[in-house]
Amino acid sequence: MLRLLIGTLALIALYGIGLCDQPPEIKIGYLHQAPSRIRVSLIDVPAANDGLAGGQLAIEDDNATGRFLNQRYTLLDKLLGENDDPVAAMQALADQGASFIVTSLDADRLLKIADAGKVRGETLVNAFATDERLREQDCRANVFHVAPTRSMLADALAQYLVWKKWRKWMLISGSHESDGLFAEALRHAATRFGAKIVEERVFKDTGGARRTDSGVAEIQRQMPVVTQGAPDHDVLVAADESEVFAGYLPYRTWDPRPVAGSAGLVPTTWDAAFDQWGAVQLQNRFTKKFQRSMTAHDIQVWTAVRMVGEAASRTGSSDPGKMLAYMKGADFSVAAFKGQKLTIRDWNLQLRQPILLFDGRNTVSVSPQEGFLHQVSTLDTLGLDRPETKCKLK
Repeated sequence: MLRLLIGTLALIALYGIGLCDQPPEIKIGYLHQAPSRIRVSLIDVPAANDGLAGGQLAIEDDNATGRFLNQRYTLLDKLLGENDDPVAAMQALADQGASFIVTSLDADRLLKIADAGKVRGETLVNAFATDERLREQDCRANVFHVAPTRSMLADALAQYLVWKKWRKWMLISGSHESDGLFAEALRHAATRFGAKIVEERVFKDTGGARRTDSGVAEIQRQMPVVTQGAPDHDVLVAADESEVFAGYLPYRTWDPRPVAGSAGLVPTTWDAAFDQWGAVQLQNRFTKKFQRSMTAHDIQVWTAVRMVGEAASRTGSSDPGKMLAYMKGADFSVAAFKGQKLTIRDWNLQLRQPILLFDGRNTVSVSPQEGFLHQVSTLDTLGLDRPETKCKLK
């Protein structure tokens, strides 16, 4: 906090901001849909304010700086119902004065409001959707991305497995579309970093009820059979974004092998056990305010709201055009308790960031791993790099 205060006072001196003027109000919208509550484990069911809580804490942090810079921040929260029109919801936030809107929406809804928002001069910050296409063929010049892509998550995991010399993978993917997309990212990561997928299998979702009296016994019989007869492999990698089967794999595989991907060793932007680079301070403040642990979704929304606050404080302005220009400029960065400043990839507006590898209780490692080099930033070893991109911002 001392460094934040010193930096804030320096900004006051730099921009000559008066403390007696009526502070301009900077309104940040948050447009989100209710999180899915379908989880393998009851302890993983998200809280009703998952994501929103991160934005509320970030607004407090923005205002902590804003008090010294004569700026005031307000979060305008809009929950989107299943059948609600996302464009109408976005326009309602815009009508209230929000020029920057943080979103926790699926890819299709995000694209709808991105195209409508462009007409109104709205800038969106995606804090939820991991779809590669939003940063590739469907990228938009008015959409920043804090949520990592599937390829960033897969590359982070692959680097660690290769560093461990666990190069032979057996890949099991779910039968839903999102599972297939994560499986494709894992295949790409294996090829990119020198791992080999010795066999692939698909787990068909039949919709069985596992929380019945016989459910545990059924799972205990079923999971070993799913992995029986596999070629020799070092690690079992699961692609199960739909949360149907991966959580049941650890300790139930036919051969004694570690599990990674959607269960076991999981790549993520945050976990409740993360305690490096001052993260404990943020974790403690969050827990005290909301009586629960901070999730990956929370930190992504927190970072998105802080990005807007950082642009306003660094420019000394509440003008959306000046703030946007700064966010797209080479000097922009945001601190997010990740050991280094996070910057924006100018070719697709994706936030560069380290990825944590979490085992359910502890942070096992943080990628990029040592030895994976890049001519610009080691963070660009995670996800599609500039020469690979199909994005043409428009």
